[in-house]
Amino acid sequence: MINGKSVLALVPARSGSKGLPGKNTRQFCGKPLIGWSIAAGRASRYVDAVWVSTDSDDIAEAAQACGGDVPFTRPPELASDTASSSDVVIHAIRYAETQGTPFDIIVLLEPTSPLREPSDIDGALEKLFATEGARSIVGVCAVEAMHPAFLFRNGDGLLEPYLGVQPTGVRRQTLEPLVFIEGSVYASYVEDFLREKSFYHARTTGWQVPRYKAVEIDELSDFVAAEALLRAKHEGMDL
Repeated sequence: MINGKSVLALVPARSGSKGLPGKNTRQFCGKPLIGWSIAAGRASRYVDAVWVSTDSDDIAEAAQACGGDVPFTRPPELASDTASSSDVVIHAIRYAETQGTPFDIIVLLEPTSPLREPSDIDGALEKLFATEGARSIVGVCAVEAMHPAFLFRNGDGLLEPYLGVQPTGVRRQTLEPLVFIEGSVYASYVEDFLREKSFYHARTTGWQVPRYKAVEIDELSDFVAAEALLRAKHEGMDL
């Protein structure tokens, strides 16, 4: 609970991943990948409950073994490739209401971002409350090599600078600082999420994370890179 508001952390984990089959239960630095998001939610100072939304008995068993609650089985229509994450979040919110235990704040912790820490969840929630006018917050990371100044359109002919200017002599230090939305943490007041059906809208602020935490696991190369980064962090390397 934060400022008198109850907080639900939701970990969405459907079966049927095509990029990396079985990734949610795959061993990642000694425990199932999903376990890192559950552990981060449980270690938060403000999260009151950590629920896992899944359609898989295997994922549910792994989640419970890692300390997550699995209060329901996700309906098949919310477990397809075309199901939206917004509908998954709303399903959990409505389920809590039917149980007579509604929450004020919803936090989404995707298993594909295992490098997030409890301090990121707590910091994001604190910033959400501290930012005037903000009703949701999403994880962001600084744009560096992929700044629009260095991007090109690649058609059948010659490369065309995305901004219309060749990047010759451009130094990153002189460019306008930009951020991109990454996937480590999302949070919103429940009433606003139900209205907007999204964490992104005109009253969204950002919680900035360092580059290494912005790794999202969609395929095997991401998994290997994330494991290496986490081991390096645990060995005391300054990332």
